[in-house]
Amino acid sequence: MVYRAITSAYYRGAVGALLVYDVTRQATFENAARWLRELRGHTDPNIVVMIIGNKCDLRHLVAVKTEDAKAFAERESLYFMETSALDATNVENAFTEVLTQIHKIVSKRSVDGSNREAGSSSDLPKKGETINVKEDGSVLKRMGCCSN
Repeated sequence: MVYRAITSAYYRGAVGALLVYDVTRQATFENAARWLRELRGHTDPNIVVMIIGNKCDLRHLVAVKTEDAKAFAERESLYFMETSALDATNVENAFTEVLTQIHKIVSKRSVDGSNREAGSSSDLPKKGETINVKEDGSVLKRMGCCSN
């Protein structure tokens, strides 16, 4: 029971999610469906979700075909991309795409909401305001991830 309370709080307010599986391990791809159900059970229906096949640099060890992952993404209305954290292939593109899609949804809500609630304040960026999505690496360095 405590677990459910914690997970609900953990997902609260999420506007985007990356479901990552290892292209060299079929079981990780199969678990993505369970994680997606969990995610959808605790979040807004409009959450932006991208499924990411990581380790695309290991083509000789691939266990999950790109076509299978694309089909799953299409069936579940997810964005899809393959990445390599090792050589940084598509990593920035994945984050940028998710952020772009989140921004579209939030902007649409803002426009729709402002038509209904004139004068309501919002934490949304103002029109023309720059949104900086670059990472300085400090979070990764603290976590001991992705050494140079």
